[in-house]
Amino acid sequence: MDESYQHPLVGTPPLSTINSPAPCDIQTNLRAGADHVASSTLRYEQQEGDSKAFRGRSKSLAWTSFHSPRLPVDYQFGPELNTTTGVPYKARSWEPTLELAIKAIVSIKASHVRSFDTETSGGYTATGFIVNAEKGIILTNRHVVSPAPIVAQAVLTNYEEVDLEPVYRDPVHDFGFMRFDPSKVKFMELHEIELSPERAKVGLDIRVVGNDAGEKLSILAGTLARLDRRAPEYGIGEYNDFNTFYLQAASGTSGGSSGSPVLDIDGHAVALNAGGATKASSSYYLPLDRIKRALHYVEKGQQVPRGTLQTEFEYLPYNEVRRLGLKAHVEEKVRVRFPDETGMLVVRSLLPKGPADNILMPGDIIIGCNGRMVPHFIALFEIIDDAVDKTITLTISRGKHVQDVKVTVQDLHSITPSRFAEIGGGVVHDLSYQLARSYSQPVGGVYVATSGHMLASASAWRKSIIVSVNNIPTPNLDEFIKAMQSLSDGARVPIRFYSLHKAYKDKVMIMHVDRHWHKFRVAERNDLTGLWEYTEMPPPPPNPSYQPATATLPPLDASMELAHKLLPSFVAIDFYLPYLVDGMKATQFYGTGYIVSTNPPLLVCDRDTIPISLGDVLITFANSIIIPGKILMLHPIYNYVLVTYDPALIGDTPVRAIEFSDKVLSQGDEVYFTSMGSDHAISSKKTTVSNISNIGTRECSPPRWRAMNVEGIKVDDSSNSQGGLLSTEDGKIQGLWLSYSSQNDKGKDISFMSGLSASLVRPAVEKFLSGDKNLVFKTLDVEFWTMRIAAARSLGLTDEWVRKVEQSGSTRHTLLYVLSILDERSAAAKMLHVGDVVLSINGKVVTRMSDLMGIREQGHDVAMVILRDGKELELNVPMSEFSAYETRRVIGWQGALIQRPYKAVLEQVRNVPTGVYVSCTLYGSPASNVLRPGVWIVEVNGQPVEDLDSFLAVVHAHEAEMTRRRRPSYIPPVRRSPADQQLKFTDEDVLRTDDADDDDDNNDEGYVRIKTVSRNETVRVAALKLDLHYWDTWQLIRDDSTVCGWACTDA
Repeated sequence: MDESYQHPLVGTPPLSTINSPAPCDIQTNLRAGADHVASSTLRYEQQEGDSKAFRGRSKSLAWTSFHSPRLPVDYQFGPELNTTTGVPYKARSWEPTLELAIKAIVSIKASHVRSFDTETSGGYTATGFIVNAEKGIILTNRHVVSPAPIVAQAVLTNYEEVDLEPVYRDPVHDFGFMRFDPSKVKFMELHEIELSPERAKVGLDIRVVGNDAGEKLSILAGTLARLDRRAPEYGIGEYNDFNTFYLQAASGTSGGSSGSPVLDIDGHAVALNAGGATKASSSYYLPLDRIKRALHYVEKGQQVPRGTLQTEFEYLPYNEVRRLGLKAHVEEKVRVRFPDETGMLVVRSLLPKGPADNILMPGDIIIGCNGRMVPHFIALFEIIDDAVDKTITLTISRGKHVQDVKVTVQDLHSITPSRFAEIGGGVVHDLSYQLARSYSQPVGGVYVATSGHMLASASAWRKSIIVSVNNIPTPNLDEFIKAMQSLSDGARVPIRFYSLHKAYKDKVMIMHVDRHWHKFRVAERNDLTGLWEYTEMPPPPPNPSYQPATATLPPLDASMELAHKLLPSFVAIDFYLPYLVDGMKATQFYGTGYIVSTNPPLLVCDRDTIPISLGDVLITFANSIIIPGKILMLHPIYNYVLVTYDPALIGDTPVRAIEFSDKVLSQGDEVYFTSMGSDHAISSKKTTVSNISNIGTRECSPPRWRAMNVEGIKVDDSSNSQGGLLSTEDGKIQGLWLSYSSQNDKGKDISFMSGLSASLVRPAVEKFLSGDKNLVFKTLDVEFWTMRIAAARSLGLTDEWVRKVEQSGSTRHTLLYVLSILDERSAAAKMLHVGDVVLSINGKVVTRMSDLMGIREQGHDVAMVILRDGKELELNVPMSEFSAYETRRVIGWQGALIQRPYKAVLEQVRNVPTGVYVSCTLYGSPASNVLRPGVWIVEVNGQPVEDLDSFLAVVHAHEAEMTRRRRPSYIPPVRRSPADQQLKFTDEDVLRTDDADDDDDNNDEGYVRIKTVSRNETVRVAALKLDLHYWDTWQLIRDDSTVCGWACTDA
């Protein structure tokens, strides 16, 4: 294919636009005045009888029943011929038509609140136009109405906003209807646009009016060039229209114009804008024939009958049909019967296990249906749509043989899903006809619309089909729900699935069942309200998820005595995050852990394996047994975490706690390096400490914990490993080989390996073993770095201090200086400045990072001598306290994850705002449209927010006010008497102060005002439209009684 097509939904990020024209509000009976159009032309153009000849148009030029060409609607016969120029026609003006039409066109802003079928969650803009002003029915594209649950609003031409309810989306063709409450429109009279598919013809001058490229109103001119173009294709796995002709014109519409009316000069809609080519100015419009039929059902509140054979037809010209075996005498009869046609319908493809499977074949030529000749799509589907669940007879030509076949018409709505299950943060539903056709798969199976937390643990990503769960077949959504209801929370079960783009290859993975982080519920679409109504599933069965088991370690070669001794101390750790908080960008982590105690059970790992406290910890012993772990402590300063587990679950599996050495490693020391490779094979070798130097990490975006003020151990030939232990020859541990996380100068996440001295880990372990579980850590709230003596001399360092450094016995002749302040609110920030050179702490000369370790075990403040601006100062600097858990509570509100600002955020802001911190926003949520992660919410509706409790109090008070509101006393102009509609207001009337708080004033349309402050102190006020149906308020609270250490509750 030599041209590519722009999919109607342009762009993946939230707030994208849709490629179709903007909405247009036009009256049903739009007519130009008699002084503009000669009565003879009007009679000729609007004859009822002749219009039937164009309903089945399938060629580029339409003719009347008398075979005379129809005259363009935008020209009229003048009373006199202009003999000077010889121009016999007088051009009519589009101005009165567009002036009226614009009142019927609306701009649509919507969000997919959940991923579903071909759609992913997120916001977009589009266009629609009113086709029934009395009932508030708007026509737009199917990919705008969307099969997914959506929340949408329409903005009228006078910038009034009304809520929209999706009432119908066609399963195949690119049109749908939305509804609004006309009584909510206060300041303008509504207009509607009449649908006139019979007016479309080649050469017709048109205007496409709508929300083009995000503009509120754009008017694009064009001329219809084709009426029989094949439906554009937007790509495999995307929504695609088929079994219909499209109209084509060179109007060059772009994103956001989806759903725009294609108008003629009389203000009639002749087509619906749907898509366009990305490499050309061509636009593609959907004919209105089937749309007009569907509108009659929608106006009556009835289901639109739609039938299917699960077969795609294509319209081929006679010369190509001839090659498929069409006999000459059959072709002659078709040509005589339909002289305007240029081809016939042919079976292009059909789905396996569909109603036409083994009955029709690709290449079959369709001659008739139920005794009627069907030369084009409209004629065929007029019969099929009215024959749902009935048997029809198709007359086909297969090769040289003409024959009749009987096919039962299937209800198209029955293979278009209207339910989904929400479990483990993911969404699954029955595979739709759209996707099945795209991948040539049978309709059926459980489709993963978004994987979420639970399915991602088994790598069952979007566009996967789940075949079975825990060896229970799941041919449909109901069977999947039954299988999941039988599983207890935390169970690890096999799941069989395949990806649609590799349907020939099944995968079997282990899934970690999640019933504690996310709700398990089923949603079903209600077309009367436009909402998807939820049904909560019962709680999981109480049976235990894990049974005790025993494993043995593999034998090692006799030469690997040290590895054999240390192997029982190694475990593998997997960590899964349910939500992106505390600056996280990924949801799955893995690494190596080391057992430091068996009674009580304790193990240690790095903070690149378990970066935060919110998540599921899974520990693998002996490469055989997987059990859950619980986080006891994340060290706020050093790169390690303490985790516990239930020893009863590993039975008699050999485990051994490491034994710490009293000797601290120095440069040049020989050490034994025992490590675990990526294939979980252990290795051991003798090596040398090549260097002990500062660990350097960058500030991350989004901000997250990083190692600082610590030294790392480097060894020769460290090899590629996931982690390891640095030990003496007899196996006493001198250091842990850990992974450190940071970012490079391009903002890309990186990690590197380095050794951490055992002397930094041992104190915390010993406190836990002594029963002290409420650990509090003290340190200075600044980041240090080292400076050469030469640089310090330039800053005013005296010779006396140089001699003190040289006589200190340190292996490094360097000094520390303040690189950055980590919290501008801390006591240390009030006394220390960036650039201060540290000469001594508590009377001891400080030359390297390891010298800071001693002060962390002392009192509340430290005595420091610093060099600032060439002067020596003596200061008593208070230390800050850090707990083993920083984040203890997270609130989910309107799709925003809100928490108390954590330490890594504070180092990147100068003046810390008072409020709550937005850590993440979920796609498709109200928050994703107006809030950015990384800002503070400081006010809601003018009420100050100080912490999480005050935030909840303010938003709940507003929600209660919304439900309490009475019918507003304000009467809008459109519902006043004609005399009252002409009220005049002076400037004084408008500018009069008004302090009254009207509880019944609903002019805010359900929006709440939010004031935010960013890290660079930018202040913004945004309006967020509350959605309490799809986005309820919940919270995660630290709870030591649960396995994961957290509890999810309503807030």
